[in-house]
Amino acid sequence: MKHPYSVAMSVSRVILCGGRVMGFYGHAQAAAQKIVHAFEDANSLPKPLAQMFIRRKDTPHCRKWSWGNQLLVILNGFTDARGFHQWHEVGRNVKKGEKAFYILGPVKKKLLDKETGEEKAIVLGFKGVAVFGLQQTEGAPLASGDPDIENWIQSLPLLDVAQQWGLTVGTFDGEGVGFLGRYRHGKAIDLGVKNLSTWAHELVHAADDRNGSLKEKGQHWRSEMVAELGGAVLLEILGFKHEADLGGCWVYIKEYAEKEKIGVAEGCMQVLDRTCAAVGVILDTAEQIKRASGGVTCG
Repeated sequence: MKHPYSVAMSVSRVILCGGRVMGFYGHAQAAAQKIVHAFEDANSLPKPLAQMFIRRKDTPHCRKWSWGNQLLVILNGFTDARGFHQWHEVGRNVKKGEKAFYILGPVKKKLLDKETGEEKAIVLGFKGVAVFGLQQTEGAPLASGDPDIENWIQSLPLLDVAQQWGLTVGTFDGEGVGFLGRYRHGKAIDLGVKNLSTWAHELVHAADDRNGSLKEKGQHWRSEMVAELGGAVLLEILGFKHEADLGGCWVYIKEYAEKEKIGVAEGCMQVLDRTCAAVGVILDTAEQIKRASGGVTCG
C-alpha cells in the first residue's frame, strides 16, 4: 500500500528475442543503481510531483453511506458494496463461498416531539450490517461508470500484466482517505490518485508477491522500499522519466529509512536484488503477452 508522503527469486533472468539474449533483470539492476546514486545527492533531485486525487463522477451504491462506511469498503479492497438482497435487485449474485464484511448501520427510534407534535428519529447506537463487495459478485454488468476514469485505467502501461495475473484494477475517491493506492494480495489494485508512480508502486507489490517475497505484515520498510524503488525503476526503463517521480520516491523511502535508522541508499541496496526480481517478472510477463499476441518486442 502506498501512503502519502507523511533474496529468493523465481523470475527468468533472460529472454531470447530474434536470436539475441535480453536480460530484463540486468536492465532493472542498472536503472536501480543509477537511481540509488542519484539519491546520494538529494539536493539535485526534482521536487515530488503534486498528487492528483481521483474524484469519481459516478455514484456507486456505497457513496450514499457515511464516510466511515465508505472507508470500510475501500479498506476491504472494493470499489462498491451492497447487501445480499441489494445485489439481487441489480441482477447480480454473491459468489459461492464469499464472506461478508461489516459496516455500521444506525439503530433508530422514533419519538414524538411534545412541543411540535412531530415524530423525530434519534440514533440509539449502531449495529453491524453484512455487505459484499462488487468483486465478490457475478451477473449483469452495472451501469457504466465514470468514462474519464475508466479511459485512464485502460491507458495504464502494463495493465495487461495485472490482468494476466488475475488482478482487478479499480479506483476510489482518494482525497482524505490516508493512502494513495492499495494492493490486495492476489486480487486487486485500487488507485486513489491519478499518477503512474502510484500505479507502478502497487504493480511492483503484486510482482513481489508473485515472486513469493512479499511476506512482511503491514507497512514494513523492506516491502515498501521494494515497491517504491521498483516503481521508479520500472518507469525509468519504460521511458516515463518524469512520471518516475524520483523526488517523491526519495521522500517516501527516506521516511522508512529514518524509522529503521539507516541511510536511504543503504536501505535501497539491501533490497536491490528483490526489487530487480519484481521488476523483472513484470517485464517478462509483458514480453510473454506480446509474443503470444504476435507482437514484435525486440528493440
